[in-house]
Amino acid sequence: MKKYNVAVAGATGAVGIEMIQILEERNFPVNEIRLLASKRSAGKKMTFNGEEVTIQELTHDSFEGIDIALFSAGGDISLEYAPSAVKAGAVVVDNSSAYRMYDEVPLVVPEVNPEAAKSHKGIIANPNCTTAIAAVALWPLHKAFGLKKVIVSTYQAASGAGAPGMNELIDGIKAGIEGKEVENKVFAHPLPYNVIPHIDKFQENGYTKEEMKVTWETRKIFSEPELAVSCTAVRIPTLRAHSESIVVETEKEVTAEAARKILEQSAGVKVVDNIGENIYPMPLNAAENWDVEVGRIRQNIIFGSKGLEFFVSGDQLLKGAALNAVQIAELLID
Repeated sequence: MKKYNVAVAGATGAVGIEMIQILEERNFPVNEIRLLASKRSAGKKMTFNGEEVTIQELTHDSFEGIDIALFSAGGDISLEYAPSAVKAGAVVVDNSSAYRMYDEVPLVVPEVNPEAAKSHKGIIANPNCTTAIAAVALWPLHKAFGLKKVIVSTYQAASGAGAPGMNELIDGIKAGIEGKEVENKVFAHPLPYNVIPHIDKFQENGYTKEEMKVTWETRKIFSEPELAVSCTAVRIPTLRAHSESIVVETEKEVTAEAARKILEQSAGVKVVDNIGENIYPMPLNAAENWDVEVGRIRQNIIFGSKGLEFFVSGDQLLKGAALNAVQIAELLID
């Protein structure tokens, strides 16, 4: 089997660490792995396949001989360094929002539009974590019944803000227990014992950019530019794994039973739906798992025979980010 030289830019971040672990777990055919991070992390050691690897400073010269570069270091870093990786001959899989809406850049969820990866011109974009988790559940339903309207309410974990967000939640919980002031620097308000209906910057239409990403990106991934998608994004005080309540109106008639059968046969989906035993998707169970959990599947009482409602939970760091990126890399070598 051919082996590939792989670079991970942002190797010390929450998503970068997961990327490295997933490359191991999925036995990706790595010849050389090059771990790239900021100057302050250069020289430190990380482990890959049982061997120590020295972290290198990310520069424009970091990509010579690299076949695939996985980026998870933020949009500004991707905009600056991804062109250098492409120029050196690498294919970039970018986890940031930098290139997602460029017409010439494929936006890929492998369970949905794997063929789009073939049209790349050096860069392939990973979708927003919320979009990716929803898309895995929505796509098989769209194929079977046709989606007319999609309304999403999210319950997003601190992990959506990376390691700093997770640390702020942990520190805030400790401070609250000890009766100290709960500080917030990462989030707009203190997150412990709270929910914050505000993720990313507000737009002129009153939605946040996080909410509009779900609309814009779902349309692009599904190749449905007019699909009606609306989202309200809320940060909640869980550490890891996002959840979403989703209501859809379909073109064809749909039943909960028919939808459940479709989802049970769908890649990347785990149906967790037994209300008689209080079994349904939850972040506590979805965290650190590759599949997106789908449950509470029921007929929507507003849209009736053409309406469906369900709840999903998926690991934001995995299917929402690192796993999806490695799956795209697998498409490239296939």
